[in-house]
Amino acid sequence: MLLTVVFAEPALAAESGAGDFLRVVTLQDYNTRVVLFGTLLLGITSGLVGTFTLLRRQALVGDVVSHAALPGVAVAFLAGELAAPGSGRSLGWLLIGAAASGTLAVVAVSLLRRFTPVRPDAALATVLGVFFGLGAALFKTVQELPSGNQAGLQTMILGSAATMTAGDVRLIATATGITLVATLCLFKELSILCFDEQTAAAQGWPVVLLDLFLTGLVVAVTVIGLQSVGILMVALLITPPSAARFWTDRLGPMAFLSVVIGGLSAVAGCAASAVVPKLAGGPTIVLAGSLCFVISLLFGTHRGLLRKWLRRRRNINRVGRDDLLRAMFEIVESRLSAGAEPSTKNLSAIAVQTDELQNKRGWSRQRLTGLIRRAERDAIVRMDSDSGWRFTRDGARIARAAVRNHRLWELYLITHAQIPPSHVDRDADFSEHGLDPEVVEELEQLLAQKAAASDVPPSPHPMDEQRPGNSEQRAAGADPLSAQ
Repeated sequence: MLLTVVFAEPALAAESGAGDFLRVVTLQDYNTRVVLFGTLLLGITSGLVGTFTLLRRQALVGDVVSHAALPGVAVAFLAGELAAPGSGRSLGWLLIGAAASGTLAVVAVSLLRRFTPVRPDAALATVLGVFFGLGAALFKTVQELPSGNQAGLQTMILGSAATMTAGDVRLIATATGITLVATLCLFKELSILCFDEQTAAAQGWPVVLLDLFLTGLVVAVTVIGLQSVGILMVALLITPPSAARFWTDRLGPMAFLSVVIGGLSAVAGCAASAVVPKLAGGPTIVLAGSLCFVISLLFGTHRGLLRKWLRRRRNINRVGRDDLLRAMFEIVESRLSAGAEPSTKNLSAIAVQTDELQNKRGWSRQRLTGLIRRAERDAIVRMDSDSGWRFTRDGARIARAAVRNHRLWELYLITHAQIPPSHVDRDADFSEHGLDPEVVEELEQLLAQKAAASDVPPSPHPMDEQRPGNSEQRAAGADPLSAQ
């Protein structure tokens, strides 16, 4: 029904020049509707199949098939011309030849990987080079034929979506429809194959057949896309799922986003080619997909560079804040009278000088100033009248939690990782901020008797021997648990 609606009007000549943007956007031209419909189906199918291809780590298979299809196209053209002059340009025969040649290339790669010591990447590169070289030689022979029927055959290299006819789109729609339905029907099986092949085999799934089926899908989509995108078809297979990967870790949403990005890339590329006739449709589709990839790379909510940078900055600020609060806590703790509890009230009552903090951690003046300003802005510390720094109530509470986690982790490293007490303070600095709740619970049980009277356990090493380079500290070697 949909094809009937799309192709109901007679063909209209494409407008020359820059084109009327409004007519392209509103799909008033018949040729525009034909091309957009065909490439939209291709983009959707490529995005779905490409998802499994990417997860299966077979990204270069599409590249091999697209290049290896050229000798098949040339042979099919020559065979058609010999059988019936003038029929060599039949898209059906060209696609059959491309499929046969692409399948032969995939089989050659599999045989090389299975029965020879050639590495997988070398096998792919070798087969690609051989078939593409053969295709280039055959295309040269086709160009030298006396008849002119070979005109436009070169579009199979870079693609030419604008040259598609209604019959071509019907053929492409049928092939992509079958491929799309087959992929959706075996969505669960392909998911198992991509994520855990060994478990799938142990459960009795036909892993080999599923792998062959996925390879067949790649061959089918690549061959179908030659008319529109040419040998750049591998980009339409891999770019949409690669872009979708920056937004999610779940297969279902990733496949959906890949389909959306593939469809948008195809439509945007064809629309740009229609508005600016000098732009080739195939490369423009690839560029549109690449733009989607760059946007996802920068702004993806899961793996995007901006999100990673923001997360890294937050972690750096959090670690710096905890280190500052811990340094202040330890200075205040050393000034408390024997047996005094480092409570919120006690922590807030004693001021700490800037020079003390700098000597405690060995920070540069610039680094320390930045940490203090950020902590003051967050209302964690405040300037005292005697030019020192005091905890706020919230700051004292956060400092107690930071010191508690640090000392729990120190105890864990001493008890389970055999880290010497002379080195444990700085070793804990690198890992305490990722303390797992289960580990915290285990450490709390370990400290149940040692620190029963306080939420913050005592330091497992002498407070004045925290420098890893301290010779006295290295020579100490006493067990902090027995010392307590």
